[in-house]
Amino acid sequence: MLEPNGRLILDIIGKQHGSKGIIMADEMPVAIKALKAAIALEAAGDGEARTLLDDGLGLHHRALPFIDMLQRSHASGNDVVWGV
Repeated sequence: MLEPNGRLILDIIGKQHGSKGIIMADEMPVAIKALKAAIALEAAGDGEARTLLDDGLGLHHRALPFIDMLQRSHASGNDVVWGV
């Protein structure tokens, strides 16, 4: 995921940006709920929720694979880490 897209996702789930990070398995249900809510707002045409990036893709294009990863990681009890 490119940095601007990653920053957007991290903003939505309330995580700080950084070259290193972790989303704990117990944090994932709240993160998934936040991402799904943001996608729903975007789909409803909420002007402030519009998250189209320069390439014209919406949040749902970026977030759905991330949500899938969070769901699989949560189901197996694994944290998601980056930059380690």
